[in-house]
Amino acid sequence: MESHGRSGRSWSKSRSAVDDLQFFHVVASSETLTAASRELGCSLPVVSKRLSALERRLGVRLVQRGARRLVLTSEGELYAARVTAILDQVRELEDTVTDTAGALRGSVVVEATLGLGRAHVAPLLGEFAAAHPGLHVRMQTSALPLRPHQREFDVAVHVGIPPDSSLRMRRLARNRRVPCAAPSYLARHGTPAGIEDLARHNCIVLRENESDFALWRFGDADGPRQVRVHGTLSSNDGDVVTGWALEGRGVIMRSEWHVRPYLDRGELVRILPHLSTPAADVYALLGEDGHVPRRVSALVDHLAAHLPPRLGQAADTRGAG
Repeated sequence: MESHGRSGRSWSKSRSAVDDLQFFHVVASSETLTAASRELGCSLPVVSKRLSALERRLGVRLVQRGARRLVLTSEGELYAARVTAILDQVRELEDTVTDTAGALRGSVVVEATLGLGRAHVAPLLGEFAAAHPGLHVRMQTSALPLRPHQREFDVAVHVGIPPDSSLRMRRLARNRRVPCAAPSYLARHGTPAGIEDLARHNCIVLRENESDFALWRFGDADGPRQVRVHGTLSSNDGDVVTGWALEGRGVIMRSEWHVRPYLDRGELVRILPHLSTPAADVYALLGEDGHVPRRVSALVDHLAAHLPPRLGQAADTRGAG
């Protein structure tokens, strides 16, 4: 009986340790403790108390107190990195055991940009979830840059080549960014004949990610050209930028998938059509580790098959990356 009791206590401690790892992974991946409490489904005082208990058990401070945003100490950063690696190994083990020809199970976290996510990714995720009721599909949209080192997603749908080259990529759809304006704007201000003419036009800038958003690029790798534009309007919301263009307030540079319906209806007119623009294809981004759960690969296959037709293209069966 005594041996059984020790075994039971040992199992309980192991279970508690795994729970602590999962708890701190959520904390370390959150912007604030308040955000972590929402993710964990408990109150802020409970999260703070549990974090303090974990720090007492380890004998180190993991999170700096008093900062408006959650800031890890050097010990916290080390612990978070090892926690992520351990949880990845646990998940890979569970996936290996359960990854059979049966129904898809588990959860998939998908991150996407606001515009593409709302218009096209969300409907496709809804279809996928309906076809696989054993799955929980969670989607998060953001206008902020991806933070792949924190592994907050299983799949990220990204427009253009991401800055983190360690991620594996699969092309979902072809895309380019194109300059355009409303007919009413062009009637008042004239139609640019070359990229140098853009300097005298009111160019509406989309402030997204961490790119040099006022630098508009043309051409391709063999003959790149670029121009720095200026204007009276800018936003980090692509729909706002497009709305201003539709109102005749200036020239925009937007993804072809986004403006194609307006171009087809004549509400916007592509300018400088004789000049090519660099590719900004849509990619599915996956982690750098080798194992991809079947539920994740099935979801990526679904996106690759159905996103191009939504954008008026044939499915790209070759992919990339």
